[in-house]
Amino acid sequence: MSGDGLLVAVDSPVHRVPAQVKLVALFVFVLAVVSTPAAIFWAFGLYAVMLVAAVAVAKLPATVVSRRLAVETPFIVFALLLPFVATGPQVDVLGLHLSQSGVLGAWNVLAKGTLGVIAAILLSATTAPRDLLAGLERLRLPATLVAILSFMVRYLSVVSDDLHRMRVARESRGYTGGRVGHLKAVAGGVGALFVRSFERGERVHLAMRSRGYTGRMPLLSVSGATRAQWFEGLAISLAAVTIAVAARVVSL
Repeated sequence: MSGDGLLVAVDSPVHRVPAQVKLVALFVFVLAVVSTPAAIFWAFGLYAVMLVAAVAVAKLPATVVSRRLAVETPFIVFALLLPFVATGPQVDVLGLHLSQSGVLGAWNVLAKGTLGVIAAILLSATTAPRDLLAGLERLRLPATLVAILSFMVRYLSVVSDDLHRMRVARESRGYTGGRVGHLKAVAGGVGALFVRSFERGERVHLAMRSRGYTGRMPLLSVSGATRAQWFEGLAISLAAVTIAVAARVVSL
């Protein structure tokens, strides 16, 4: 198994689904999860089972998924504070006086946030960045936005390398960090990085114009998805929509 950025490069049925199908599936799944009433707990259990099954089919290691879930930490902290700061009727839990609405709100944030993040991890771990851009192009995203995103993906690593070299140069001159007096040096480095990146962008644009660039990038993908691939890729999302509708009916 090898990795390319966020991609976990293994051969699985999920990896072979076209990117545009997975993008639509992610959108529909998240929409179904968000629209589910927080008090219908069984629905979230079914969503979790479907995601775990998709992760298993995609052959993603549990350590990769759990490590990337760390991006959710700020939302977890916010959710844990809700029962203490929300108003309304109180309930005793292990000797703590918690707000009933706060407890339900914390569950709502944790459940929906975690399911959404896992679904996004599944997409990023099974789709190469270029395939994602091609999928957005197939979904008729404006060509200008696709070009901007493609340059961002290409030059993000270049800017990161510049930042690393600047940090090494700073430390080789005695910079240790941690003191307020060094904020000026850090701010100067950020400014220099911005100017360097802006000038690089100007040079790249001039080079593209000299090679015949007219404002539209070449197509990243010329092949679409078959009907079978759409059905396969949207299976979980359509099931999630069915669960969301059932949960809405039950909550009435």
